[in-house]
Amino acid sequence: MDQELTKNFIENFIDEDNEANTYGRRVHTRFPPEPNGYLHIGHAKSICLNFGIAQKYGGMTNLRFDDTNPTKEGVEYVNAIKKDVEWLGFSWDDRLFFASDYFDIFYDYAVKLIKLGKAYVDDLTGDQIREYRGTFNEPGKESPFRNRSVEENLRLFTEMKEGKYKDGEKVLRAKIDMASPNINMRDPVLYRIVHAVHHRTGNKWCIYPIYDFAHPLEDAIERVTHSICTLEFEDHRPLYNWCLEEWEDPQGQKPRQIEFARLNITQMVMSKRKLRLLVEKGIVSGWDDPRMPTIAGIRRRGYTPAAIRDFCERIGVAKADSTVDAALLEYCIREDLKLKMPRLMTVIDPLKVVITNYPEGGTELMEADNNQENEALGKRKISFSRTIYIERNDFMERPVKKFFRLAPGKEVRLKYAYIIKCEEVIKDESGRITELRCTYDPESRSGSGANADRKVKGTLHWVNAADAVDVEVRLYDSLLLDTDSGDGDFLAQVNPKSLAVCHGKAERALAAYGIGDKFQFLRQGYFVIDEDTTEDHLVVNRIVGLRDTWAKMQKK
Repeated sequence: MDQELTKNFIENFIDEDNEANTYGRRVHTRFPPEPNGYLHIGHAKSICLNFGIAQKYGGMTNLRFDDTNPTKEGVEYVNAIKKDVEWLGFSWDDRLFFASDYFDIFYDYAVKLIKLGKAYVDDLTGDQIREYRGTFNEPGKESPFRNRSVEENLRLFTEMKEGKYKDGEKVLRAKIDMASPNINMRDPVLYRIVHAVHHRTGNKWCIYPIYDFAHPLEDAIERVTHSICTLEFEDHRPLYNWCLEEWEDPQGQKPRQIEFARLNITQMVMSKRKLRLLVEKGIVSGWDDPRMPTIAGIRRRGYTPAAIRDFCERIGVAKADSTVDAALLEYCIREDLKLKMPRLMTVIDPLKVVITNYPEGGTELMEADNNQENEALGKRKISFSRTIYIERNDFMERPVKKFFRLAPGKEVRLKYAYIIKCEEVIKDESGRITELRCTYDPESRSGSGANADRKVKGTLHWVNAADAVDVEVRLYDSLLLDTDSGDGDFLAQVNPKSLAVCHGKAERALAAYGIGDKFQFLRQGYFVIDEDTTEDHLVVNRIVGLRDTWAKMQKK
């Protein structure tokens, strides 16, 4: 009973169809991206939904590229999308299709519509077609070319196919109803002329179907049962069904279009067109820049497939548009990583500390937990010596109230090591602090010293200067200053401080990891080794911080 209550409205529709035996109890979905850019996290929701529902019902999902616009599409995007789907943990098996696989079938069906008097060749320009279409309050008016004979339309459409006309000179339109209250039904364009090389068919075609015409036919050809798409296509559903009216299915089964609300996340750009603009203007380094909400970007940022699937499951499937707080996404990432990743010490903004009463040249090994919440990850040894680094913001020369970290005359404990006390502050000519001189309590070593249990209010992470690893740390903030409303100049919303680069010091253990490995830096957040890393230059990206704003929001 509980499982029934948790079903979403799409699953309820599928249950209705199964009960009525509409599709022979088959469930066959598809994920139909256009290969004209990289997918973003909004597409991840659609991927998880289409593949997930099919898996739940023991069905199948096709990966199909709607490659009907050769001027914007390419193999680069095809390969990137395939990689994204696989990374999320889904497989299309042998069901990889392209709209271009069906161009001949589309053409023949368009000819059939012409012969039935349901389509005609129009000479109006694009601007004229929009003008003739009317408004939400006024009906459209018919094109002067609407009543051409079937024979003339067949001849002109053939000539369009043969390349006798320029781009935009003619189009093929459906003949439906110019007074329809649904503007999408006012004689929509079905085919346009595009003289461009297609990434799969080359120069074979110079006419290409419009997405609204090709998509329902693709679904029908592939015997898709449930065509799940985002809410903006709800007004297109009558056209989807109209395009299939004359389609002859041997079993009389035509796909059912179901719409759901697209994913919107605070302070994220969820438009492929806008993402392309960020790339083209050099605001980001590329489609896989870790600040980008593309699947390629979040993969490089260090997000995990499990976290994304969990996030999509938590937000559910709704019919009404809404915006999800990015804090929930970050929560899902922390939940996935917190028990899996080792916890290391890295100082992002190093401040040198010399322990003056520690033996010159002395060194010792401390035992550290790899993850205190998961004993299975074991322990490691970390070295300690006279000179260490701490975080610059862990010291305050004139401490404010309730500052329990290091300050002149104050004590703190070094994680896994000793209690130290600041005795002297060294500055350069500009007044910037360059070094702290401290003393330590030799009896306060963690776990073994006579004063190991002596309490102090602050505990700091640190790195041994003798064997520290230099590391470039990239700290990412939101790419947008505010949620993209879609109004005005969205580039004005771009956060100029979305990336900060620091040059830190990490404990030696970090050198043993490779590109793509993830871990927690104590008190700093979760990080991943970036692909820019070389043998002599280690680069890490912060995946997410440790502060759980989502949990705090839920308690209010």
